[in-house]
Amino acid sequence: MKSVYILHHVHEFADGHEDQKIIGVFSSEENAKAALNLVKSQPGFSNTPEGFGIAEWQLDRAGWLEGYVSI
Repeated sequence: MKSVYILHHVHEFADGHEDQKIIGVFSSEENAKAALNLVKSQPGFSNTPEGFGIAEWQLDRAGWLEGYVSI
C-alpha cells in the first residue's frame, strides 16, 4: 500500500488550546525530515521544537472509522 508522510506542528498554549499546522505532505519520510530542517529555525517553530511530528498515512484508506468523542 502506498503511503505519504505528513509534517505537522502543534503549539499548545498555557490555557490548553492548540494551534495545529500541516506544513506539507511528502512522498518519503526523508523528504518530510528535510522540510522540517528548513522550517525548524523559523519564528514560532523555533520556540516550540517539540511540536513537530511526522505521520505516515496510507493512501486510499479512510481514518476515524469508529467516529470520535469530544471531551
